[in-house]
Amino acid sequence: MSRVSAVFARVFDPRTLPLAVTIALFCALFGFGSVMYTGFFSWQVLLDLLVDNAFLLIVAIGMTFVIIAGGIDLSVGSVVALTTIVEAVLSEHMHLSVWVILPVVLVMGALFGAVQGALIHFFRLQPFIVTLAGMFFARGMCFLITTQSITISDPTFKAISAYRLKIGTGSVSANVLIALAALVAAIFIAHFTRFGRNVYAIGGNERSALLMGLPVARTKVGVYALSGFCSALGGAVFTFYVLSGYGLQGQGMELDAIAATVIGGTLLTGGVGYVIGSLFGVGILGTIQTLITFDGTLSSWWTRIVIGALLCAFCLLQRLIERHARGARRAGGTPSVATVDRSRVHASRDEAPADSGSRPDAMGGLQNAGR
Repeated sequence: MSRVSAVFARVFDPRTLPLAVTIALFCALFGFGSVMYTGFFSWQVLLDLLVDNAFLLIVAIGMTFVIIAGGIDLSVGSVVALTTIVEAVLSEHMHLSVWVILPVVLVMGALFGAVQGALIHFFRLQPFIVTLAGMFFARGMCFLITTQSITISDPTFKAISAYRLKIGTGSVSANVLIALAALVAAIFIAHFTRFGRNVYAIGGNERSALLMGLPVARTKVGVYALSGFCSALGGAVFTFYVLSGYGLQGQGMELDAIAATVIGGTLLTGGVGYVIGSLFGVGILGTIQTLITFDGTLSSWWTRIVIGALLCAFCLLQRLIERHARGARRAGGTPSVATVDRSRVHASRDEAPADSGSRPDAMGGLQNAGR
């Protein structure tokens, strides 16, 4: 009985409740589709959610780190488009190998993000403005290179695009394998590395992190570099998906990535979130699109309407959870999420040696984090 109570307490903890709601909503939507539409409840339909949204998952992973750090990145969709253009030009016009092209675009994306991070931190500029400028710059560069759509005919690109791995009765593309590898790496970075702990600390309270001696500048630049890297990797995966490069691709993807991250349980105020939550956030967006496709009578714009409603609902849920946690703290109960993280940051300075390297808790709060 005590074990069941512990499970319930964990689920309804303010730090994990948004993720629990996200998982429950995903299961409810998929269950609704299984009841309403013949053929919806199948292993391949579930795998197709990953196949069709692998690029969005990768972009959302980078966005998760940025939002946890208390920032925002509006340039990701344009970087995806720029990546597809650069890959198409290097492949079709310069006839370079895909194994040469991929490192080039990944470095390009990381440098692009790092420059944005440096501008944000060292010049004290708002992330919204800097990344908005980055969005316009990257999109403009696409049409400066070419205004036409470039179809990729390289055999290696086609082979990677056509590759399928059998999983039970279904199959997935190479894009899914890349996205899942990125997800595993991101979970490890977020919850088992010093960089991940610093990201959560900065998102919880940047001034406290600075007073502790944490490398705030290096971490913030690194976060945006990671977002740019994920955007470029998402662009490479998207290129494998469509086998073309075009400057209008990726329009609105930044908003989809933000929606998936917030629906996945990451607080817009920073400091709290799960990388795995973004997987379910992307799954919810994909399930909504699949439901509309199976229905066949609804306009595709209903996807945007439902996503907008869900985003508002999750923002409201986050606000209610914060208020409840704050009220519980005043009454002598569980402290708020932000207070938990910040108090652990301060406590860790007194309790741990400078080189201690323990892992964060489930939401990234610091436990005995070093300076």
